[in-house]
Amino acid sequence: MSDFLTIVSGLPRSGTSMMMQAIAAGGMEALTDHIRAADDDNPRGYYEYEPVKKTKEDASWLTSAHGKVVKMVYRLLYDLPTEGHTYRVVFMRRAMTEVLASQKKMLCRLGKNGGNISDEQMAALFRKQLDQFDQWIAGQSCFHILDVNYADMVSDPLGQCERVNAFLGWILDVDAMAASVDPNLYRNRG
Repeated sequence: MSDFLTIVSGLPRSGTSMMMQAIAAGGMEALTDHIRAADDDNPRGYYEYEPVKKTKEDASWLTSAHGKVVKMVYRLLYDLPTEGHTYRVVFMRRAMTEVLASQKKMLCRLGKNGGNISDEQMAALFRKQLDQFDQWIAGQSCFHILDVNYADMVSDPLGQCERVNAFLGWILDVDAMAASVDPNLYRNRG
């Protein structure tokens, strides 16, 4: 077991489930509870773990998480304890227009309208939050971060999986990782 926790993070709809799937295919155990079932928006599953949403109140799930990979939306990383922990974060970056289009389609399928905020307002909010996050995480010595571009992961899965494998200490099967990436699921292009 490694001495760090691997986290896949990013904006919602940025490819975090795809990366979780790839890392799990490469041989690292995914910390997931399968409560949120696969659907048309994520036909291979969401790879979520409910306890991460309450980390601020109860971080006890961390004691059995090292050596595994867990998905956390970027806003939840602020809640992780820093003392005595090391985190390696694979951070998915995706074109904002694609994130917003994917989010809009998912909300529509769920029968939700997404509120009274325009795409321009949402994009500005996300960019501001990401800028703040990037500044914060750069000052956290317990976090090591690797940015992976969603489009690059789809167009060059082997190359991107090799980067992820190097970042995580050469412990994964990159061929299995790359084979798990399905370019047909890249449906919301900018």
